[in-house]
Amino acid sequence: MSLLQLIQSAQNGEGIHHLAGQFGLSDGEANELTQMFAPAIAAAASKMAAKGGLDDLLGAFMGEAQGEMFDDPARAAEPEGQMQGMQFLKTVMRGEQAPQAIAEEAAGRTGIDPSIILQFLPALAVMVQGGMQRNLPDGDLNSARESAAGSGLSGLFADGGQGPLGKLGALLDQGTEPSPMNGLIGKFMR
Repeated sequence: MSLLQLIQSAQNGEGIHHLAGQFGLSDGEANELTQMFAPAIAAAASKMAAKGGLDDLLGAFMGEAQGEMFDDPARAAEPEGQMQGMQFLKTVMRGEQAPQAIAEEAAGRTGIDPSIILQFLPALAVMVQGGMQRNLPDGDLNSARESAAGSGLSGLFADGGQGPLGKLGALLDQGTEPSPMNGLIGKFMR
């Protein structure tokens, strides 16, 4: 399962619909943004891990209470959820400017108001954190951190996706879901 598929599965497939309602977006608009942003977040996380930030990435997924944000898009859309999601984006994308630039690029491509996108993006990001937590609880993340100490990034795609690092690697695999935002993310993550 990819990160996009994980987000699309939230609330038995209704999570994006519920998140759309929080921001006055149509289901089509929310799905279009999700298809842009979920693969882009996964690409940024993969790049972060590749550039020596695997331990920080695993740390960003710690905290089992985050799973609630995956289960309840209304909570993800609240100021606390958005703040947590924005912090996650800044961590994964390695900068303060990346979320703003991505929102502006998405606005240009979709015609959606950038201020709405800047609210939607961190809410989606915190749902990503929650979904990762549901798939990799703290015990698994601690095991992954221990494994990563010896194997580095190569462990992400090891063991056929069975161990904690393999599960994370499978969720972050970008092979089938490129995003038009990936090139923009690359500019921020040099």
